[in-house]
Amino acid sequence: MWQKIFTDGIWTKNQATVALLGLCPLLAVSNSVISALGLGIATLLVLTCSNTLISITRGFVPHETRIPIFVGIIASVVTIIELILNAWWHDLYLKLGIFIPLIVTNCLILARAESYASKNKPLPALLDGIAMGIGFLLVLVLIGAIRELLGEGTLLQDAHLLFGEQAKDWTLHIANFRLLIAILPAGAFISLGLVIAFKQYIETFAQRPHISESSQSSSINNTNSQPTL
Repeated sequence: MWQKIFTDGIWTKNQATVALLGLCPLLAVSNSVISALGLGIATLLVLTCSNTLISITRGFVPHETRIPIFVGIIASVVTIIELILNAWWHDLYLKLGIFIPLIVTNCLILARAESYASKNKPLPALLDGIAMGIGFLLVLVLIGAIRELLGEGTLLQDAHLLFGEQAKDWTLHIANFRLLIAILPAGAFISLGLVIAFKQYIETFAQRPHISESSQSSSINNTNSQPTL
């Protein structure tokens, strides 16, 4: 069971590249690896905690008022994580800005609460939150890496905001050029399009052997079905 949940969350049903949910923070904050990683971890924690809490309380929630109750649970979790982030990672909290409290309105979290957590037991709901959160985090970090590398020529810039003062020397200077469009909003859409295209290419390439085998078998069947004179 858990293998399918993680396969769906990270690849098959990745909410960022398949359902295209949660694109507002994904595109707005992914101008660097550290910003993307910070928001991705926060979203992962919110998904995991809210899925689990909603699954536990699903038997006590009236069907007619479930959406406001789900939003209240998600908002409570986001508030706790926001306070922790503000206390321990204040500079990163300031850099992420409004997009931390806006996790409450992330369609990805409410969609998993409604479609999965409210209909399954706590353990599968917990695993689903972790899997979907990891899938969203990976896409966020990948887009952040593409944009930072093309736009700044670096990776892990401002790593100390997340990992402390010892991470100030972690910045990797890879290229000397700067492609301005990469760190602009247009670069976010282009990077997301490239990630989605790459995923589609891998899936198509993986299906080619099955397609060729099925076409060969169909041609053999057609040959055998032809009447003989």
